[in-house]
Amino acid sequence: MWKWLHQFAQPERLYRVCGRFVPWLGLAGALCLAIGWVWGFGFAPKDYQQGDSFRIMYIHVPAAMWSMGIYASMAVAAFIGLVWQMKMSDSVVAAMAPVGAVFTFIALVTGAAWGKPMWGTWWVWDARLTSELVLLFLYMGIIALYNAFEDRRLAGRAAGILVLVGVVNIPIIHFSVEWWNTLHQGSTNMQQSIAPSMRTPLRWAILGYLLFFITLTLMRLRNLILSQERQRPWVAGLVNKERQP
Repeated sequence: MWKWLHQFAQPERLYRVCGRFVPWLGLAGALCLAIGWVWGFGFAPKDYQQGDSFRIMYIHVPAAMWSMGIYASMAVAAFIGLVWQMKMSDSVVAAMAPVGAVFTFIALVTGAAWGKPMWGTWWVWDARLTSELVLLFLYMGIIALYNAFEDRRLAGRAAGILVLVGVVNIPIIHFSVEWWNTLHQGSTNMQQSIAPSMRTPLRWAILGYLLFFITLTLMRLRNLILSQERQRPWVAGLVNKERQP
């Protein structure tokens, strides 16, 4: 299995495989989001307590959910890179980090907008909100650390260590509503208490966010591969092919 992974992770092969999947995954993600958002914003019934303000969950919940999921994926990639010395694992971490940062930022902004009519304020130093803000700082720190070194291998190792140290924040975010008295409600995305007419479009949106995350990660990974392998003959061949009329 590891031999196959090492072969698959060869830069040229990985670049070409990612290129095949990007358009189809992007199209599927757009379709899922269109279904989820049109259904959720246009046809789902009002919440009996929150009215129409609950509809922001179709943006907020998938972003918050995958902000943690992306970080967990980065931790797996960082562990593989540090333990089995797979060079492409560092690039995968670097490709995921900005996407995770954007998802986390969306979760924080939409969470503030959702919380204003419910709590009467844009921000409280609630355990869930604070730990999500820490997650954004972790993403930004990983991005900064990766770009702070000329040596890509050293940069990947330093960023990978920070990823693994910061992974302790993920269970804190997830279980904060159970461990402490918080204003933030419990997990929304899969609760059976939500009416199916509200829950189903949410699941479509969650799937759409996942597909967009994968699409954006593969696009960034291709760019990183080109940057790192720019002196290789196969990259020069690609450039010459693009220049041909």
